[in-house]
Amino acid sequence: MGAAAAVCALCTVWGACAQSSDNGDGTFTNPVLWADVPDPDVIRVGDDYYMVSTTMHLMPGAPVMHSRDLVNWRTVGYIFDRLEDKPSYDLIGGTVYGRGQWATSLRYHDGMYYAYFSPNDTPFRGYVYKAKDPAGEWTLVSRIPHFHDASLLFDDDGRVYMFYGAGQVRELKPDLTDVMPGGVDARVFERGADETGLLEGSRVIKRDGRYYVLMISWPGGGIRRQVCYRADNIMGPYEKKVILDVPFGPYGGVAQGTIVDDGKDNWYGVIFQDRGGVGRVPMLMPCRWVDGWPMLGDAAGHVPEVMEKPAAGRASQGLVVSDDFGGRRLKLDWQWNHNPIDSCWSLRERRGWLRLTTGRVADNLFVAPNTLTQRMEGPGCRGIVALDLSGMKDGDVAGFAAFNGDSGVLAVECRDGRKYLSMRSERVNLADDTKSVTGVAREVFETVELTSDMVYLRIDGDFRPGRDMASFRYSYDNRTWTPVGRDFRMVFDYRRFFMGTKFAIFNYATRQTGGHVDVDFFDYERIRD
Repeated sequence: MGAAAAVCALCTVWGACAQSSDNGDGTFTNPVLWADVPDPDVIRVGDDYYMVSTTMHLMPGAPVMHSRDLVNWRTVGYIFDRLEDKPSYDLIGGTVYGRGQWATSLRYHDGMYYAYFSPNDTPFRGYVYKAKDPAGEWTLVSRIPHFHDASLLFDDDGRVYMFYGAGQVRELKPDLTDVMPGGVDARVFERGADETGLLEGSRVIKRDGRYYVLMISWPGGGIRRQVCYRADNIMGPYEKKVILDVPFGPYGGVAQGTIVDDGKDNWYGVIFQDRGGVGRVPMLMPCRWVDGWPMLGDAAGHVPEVMEKPAAGRASQGLVVSDDFGGRRLKLDWQWNHNPIDSCWSLRERRGWLRLTTGRVADNLFVAPNTLTQRMEGPGCRGIVALDLSGMKDGDVAGFAAFNGDSGVLAVECRDGRKYLSMRSERVNLADDTKSVTGVAREVFETVELTSDMVYLRIDGDFRPGRDMASFRYSYDNRTWTPVGRDFRMVFDYRRFFMGTKFAIFNYATRQTGGHVDVDFFDYERIRD
């Protein structure tokens, strides 16, 4: 589309545009993914690496990513299409913001891939899925008890365990259909005297007959750090060592993730770091075995800013992609906010366009179904959507947002047959128990009446240190851009969404259903320093 040829002002200021941290010379620059990919679990099968991450209330969920070099990743599938434990997954009677799928454990055993996660929600029951092909269809094996931040272990003797919480182990049946009656159910280590804060995020491996449990530790008054508990017997005794305890840049510590080998006894850590409005970003670093401990970082214990790639691999399209909506399916990188109403979106009603039709009356963006999202990325990024507004009905609200608990929004409202574009901020308040929306604080910074039903909306994100700013523009020709409103500060929302800011395309009805907008394209560009 035309936007692909447009001059990117941020590129002019910051440097070349690219979708990968791969520097093209055999090295890469951390973070390996400057995007919201938290709670990573990574495995290697042959020459292929697979990673899963947390996406909570977004559907489909539990994204599966593939790489050949641990640097260039692409989304190849999802473990599930939708969750239906209760109506709030459909934005009925509440929401599941900050809940849903969480901290999935990924394993490969006897030719089969397995995944376990427990929705951070009620009812607290975990899901076990399996697949022959991780990029294909996953089958639900069972619903078993809730295990917080859990990690599966298939032991050498055929027994299966779940490590979870802070030092707890539960034995499962070998077929993972339930817990093992009379099996292991014990706390195998206690938190140390210095563990006065957070201690969770278990990732367990077994190497040379020894058990290793990696966890995030966040002592009171300290920074995030990675610790490891190890033992020669699964029941202990376990000893502990801090394996990473350094800040990276101005963002603080790096902790929570896993380690993986390349099949040649070279090991690497994939550990995330909190980075404000963009979310929680994975870092890739060496893992050095020192006296039987997996010490993370370089020889000085620091996460390298630039390091050699673990293997040769071609640059990928990345985790955020443009889409002209000309295919038969949405590209895999899209996720809906909560379960979509499938009858209210289509790629067929107008070929080459995505049609979003209103199917439920909603009074704000946070309870509106069929909001379509992709991640934003640092250090900078730009998204453009092309909208045909001619199918809107009075009371409809459509547009483009930097979406989070605090959102910066370009909203087109249809009033008496006229279209008005406003740039505004919207902050949602949620009930603690049901996550129901109890209020939305809205501040409108500028409103203009549109003179065409064809409009282009643009959001630029700047995630350089100390920034976390989104800016907003609109155009009638995708060439001449008019700033609207003001810059909006994006924040990481620990209490409500608990995820990084997303690009979001939306259309909802406040009065009557049946109106629609057509989306011609979404053009995306990541900007590197």
